[in-house]
Amino acid sequence: MKSRITIGEASAGDAETREKNMQINTYLAFDGRCKEAFEFYQSILGGEILMMMTYRDSPMAEHTPADQLDRVMHTTYRVKGNILMGADAPSHFGKPTGFSVSIGLDDVDECRRVFDALSEDGSILMPFEKSFFSTGFGMLFDKYGIPWMVNCQAPV
Repeated sequence: MKSRITIGEASAGDAETREKNMQINTYLAFDGRCKEAFEFYQSILGGEILMMMTYRDSPMAEHTPADQLDRVMHTTYRVKGNILMGADAPSHFGKPTGFSVSIGLDDVDECRRVFDALSEDGSILMPFEKSFFSTGFGMLFDKYGIPWMVNCQAPV
């Protein structure tokens, strides 16, 4: 007797294949300050801006208003094997809500340094301090309005 696979079911092999070929990355939207923000993140976290294209340098240049040409159409940033992407939203920018970019590090002093640097000219939602689940945890909005969580992953 043959078994039936219903919609939504997959074999273990299918699930492994999909998992190997999948990436989930955070994509941040800015209102004209994307380049500045990603250079700020790189100055704090290290890593490398792999590419940054403005509307002026894109095939969309002739269809872009003159005052928008120097906005970032797309950027990709890599740090320690992680990818963060972003752009200046052309016309639909809205203040970020409902998510946080989360950074986990093993060293509490490095976590505090990152937290302090990211919170410069931003606003702290939860000060960086020891908690019941972490040797150091804090939440903030950076000066670009992006929400961050910084967590020390060292044992409590």
